[in-house]
Amino acid sequence: MRSSYSIGRAARLLGVSPDTVRRWADAGRIPTRREEGGKRLIDGEDLAAFSVSLAEAPGDEEPYTSARNAFPGIITAVKLGDVAAQVEIQAGPHRLVSLLTREAVEELGLTVGMEAVARVKATNVHIDRV
Repeated sequence: MRSSYSIGRAARLLGVSPDTVRRWADAGRIPTRREEGGKRLIDGEDLAAFSVSLAEAPGDEEPYTSARNAFPGIITAVKLGDVAAQVEIQAGPHRLVSLLTREAVEELGLTVGMEAVARVKATNVHIDRV
């Protein structure tokens, strides 16, 4: 099943206003198509690719915030191993990577371009340089 998003839903996933997404679409930065009735839609894979490029580019966009450690976003990559899997979600400017079982990914039907919410439980991550 191919996912597609309205301008408003894409804006929420990117952490910007619908007007910003419309301007990006009008400028050709993000491809859209029109359904019957004229409503503009963005294909999930296009939105996933755009969200990654947006996060990598320096900009003046408002910072993305989350409540209760929930990061709504769009799946940008799914890597399946024999037992384990890696799923990447772009939530505004934040790239989150989750390691989970292949079985869980398949049961949830996770694919690139699909909307998802990353929930973070850990509060501390220490990285020391030696």
